[in-house]
Amino acid sequence: MATPTDQSVFWNRVARRYAAMPMRNPAAWEDTLARTSALLPPTGDVLELGCGTGSSALRLAPHVARYTASDDAADMVAIAAESGAATANLHTCHARPGDGSLPPGPFDAILAFNLLHLLPDLPSTLSECHALLKPGGLLITKTPCLGGRWLALWPLVRALRLMGKAPPLRFLSPHRLETRITQAGFTILDRDDLPRNPPSRFVIARRG
Repeated sequence: MATPTDQSVFWNRVARRYAAMPMRNPAAWEDTLARTSALLPPTGDVLELGCGTGSSALRLAPHVARYTASDDAADMVAIAAESGAATANLHTCHARPGDGSLPPGPFDAILAFNLLHLLPDLPSTLSECHALLKPGGLLITKTPCLGGRWLALWPLVRALRLMGKAPPLRFLSPHRLETRITQAGFTILDRDDLPRNPPSRFVIARRG
């Protein structure tokens, strides 16, 4: 793994505290898991980017043949590995897009929940996902989109970042996010907001 990123430094520092926090919107999370699991092939090989503490991985791994949960923060991966130790087909990986550390695939699906707005180079990551997927493979993402009127929150977010209480992030609009996904060679099959206020954009896209 290359030099730690600003993201990994932040998430390593808060990993144990984050793992102990209650789910902010359990209804939206359950809806995301239900919609995602319905799309995963039982014999599939799935890669999750930015798995965090592995909460989604634990729920989704039983629906596929092999599930690799990856994250840029080693302390997050350690928690995910502890939680998933009893799940035979769940594998954890300390890796991130862009430095060659992700497993080579090809994968039937790549998942990224609450991640894309945190990436320093979103177009490169989406291109890498496209290359790692099998033809017809799915990219399934959910991304907080705080563009448009939500830009009013930027001073608060900036203050939190200066205090070390928020990671680096981008204020994406749903339209800009979806444009980036299609520019990477994907066809968007479906989208929704889970939750709607503020919007967290759930997107299902297919590699051609």
